[in-house]
Amino acid sequence: MEFKHVSVLKDESISGLNIHPDGIYVDCTTGGGGHSLEIAKRLNNGKLICIDKDVDALSFAKTRLKDYEDKIIFVNDNFLNIDKILDNLNIDLVDGILADLGVSSYQLDNGERGFSFKQDARLDMRMNQNQTLDAEYVVNNYSETELSKILYLYGEEKNSRQIARKIVKQREKSPIKTTFQLRDIIISSYPPKFQNKPSLCNKAFQAIRIEVNNELQDLELAIEKMLQKLKKCGRLCIITFHPLEDRIVKSTFKLHATDCICPPRIPKCVCNHKADIRLVTRHPIVPSDVELKNNSRAASAKLRIAEKL
Repeated sequence: MEFKHVSVLKDESISGLNIHPDGIYVDCTTGGGGHSLEIAKRLNNGKLICIDKDVDALSFAKTRLKDYEDKIIFVNDNFLNIDKILDNLNIDLVDGILADLGVSSYQLDNGERGFSFKQDARLDMRMNQNQTLDAEYVVNNYSETELSKILYLYGEEKNSRQIARKIVKQREKSPIKTTFQLRDIIISSYPPKFQNKPSLCNKAFQAIRIEVNNELQDLELAIEKMLQKLKKCGRLCIITFHPLEDRIVKSTFKLHATDCICPPRIPKCVCNHKADIRLVTRHPIVPSDVELKNNSRAASAKLRIAEKL
C-alpha cells in the first residue's frame, strides 16, 4: 500500500519555525515527510533530523526526500528519546523542533495495521511495530474498570462503561481478535436508534490507540526534553488532534512562559522560577476553511508555538 498522508497546518507550522538556512531542525514525527520536505527546501548548510517510530513511514520519507539526503539524518525511534538521539549525533542544541501528533492517513487507511474500524484486520494499532503491547492485548486483558477508564479519558466516550462491560462479556466466550469484532461490540452497546451512525466507533478506537502507543503519558516529558534542546530564539511547534493533548501542550507552555509560580497567598516570591520561553501563539492556530475543505481529518488540529528565551 502506498504511503499517503496530507500534512496538516503545513504552511503555518513551517512559518512558525522561522527557519534559518544554516540552522539545525528536528521533525519529531516525520510520517510521510510533508513537513520535512518543506523544512529541507529552506536549508542551505543546515541539517534536518527526521524521527519516526514507524519504520514504514521512514522508508517512504527517505524516498520522498532523496533530493535532500545530504541535509537529512533519519532516525527510527520515539521522539520521547529526543535528548538521547541528539546526544548520539553530537548535537547539543537545535534551532527548531516540530511535532505533529496526528496518526498518518496511511496508518488509518492501511487495514493491516488495525487502526480503523472500516476495514477488518487483526487488532494491532501499534505505531512502533517492534513493541509488544498491541490493541488485542488491551482489549482481551485489561479489566473492565481499566477499559472503561481508558475509553472515557482518552476517547471522551460517554458510553464507556457499557462498552467495557460488553467487551468483557464477549471475551469470556472467545478472544476478540479483529477490528470488526470490536466494532460490532461497540455498536451493540448503543441503543438501536444510534447504531446506524458511521462515526460511532471513532472515540473508542482512538482511546485504545492512545493507550497502546502511550501517547499522552509520554507527551509532557517529551515537551520538557524538546524545550531543553532549543537554542536561544529556537522555536517549538506542536500540532495536536485531541483535547487532552492540547491541554498538556497548553499547560506545559504556560508553566515555562511564567516567572513566579508561587501560590497567590504568598506575598513575596520564594520559588525563583523564571520563564524560559515566550508564547508565540497565545491562542492555538487552527486549519483554514480551505484546508478543511480539502482534508476533513484536519478538523480537530491545533498548532501552538513557543520560542526559547
